[in-house]
Amino acid sequence: MNTQQILIDVVILFAGVFGALMAVYYILKGDIQRFFNLKTIELNKETRAHILPLRLQAHERLIIFVDRINPANLLVRLHQQGIDLATLQAGVLSEVRAEYQHNITQQLYVDPVTWSVVRKLKDDTIGMINNAVQGLPNGSNGIELSKAILQHMATIDENPYDLTLELIKKDIARLF
Repeated sequence: MNTQQILIDVVILFAGVFGALMAVYYILKGDIQRFFNLKTIELNKETRAHILPLRLQAHERLIIFVDRINPANLLVRLHQQGIDLATLQAGVLSEVRAEYQHNITQQLYVDPVTWSVVRKLKDDTIGMINNAVQGLPNGSNGIELSKAILQHMATIDENPYDLTLELIKKDIARLF
């Protein structure tokens, strides 16, 4: 055998091996693709299984936050007999800000629209408190501030705290 014949045999052998590998690849291609798709689905399912409790907990904490900054609950919790206006205002604003800071990381697990509504509710609550203080005459006390805020809340057609709670509940329902 000469070198030319050996070279032709090697090329034919490699062509045969290459052809056989290509045939095996095309035969198994669908199975390989299904295997990787199943692995991806399984990984996504595991990820969702780990994240779902965190998302639910975030929604629970936001519900608590909204309830705690609701003036009807906030004023009852912070009001003390004979409290002056400035002390009650400072306490209420401090409480709202502290509650918000405590829950700020929950935005990672809730819908961005829901989080923006919660943030706006916090800002509106602070604005409502400050506006109520500005609307009171000099020498007013904490009881008058509480009355002014609660009277303002009574004039609102749709309670923003209830609306925010409904939005959070809808966000939870979309998880399932």
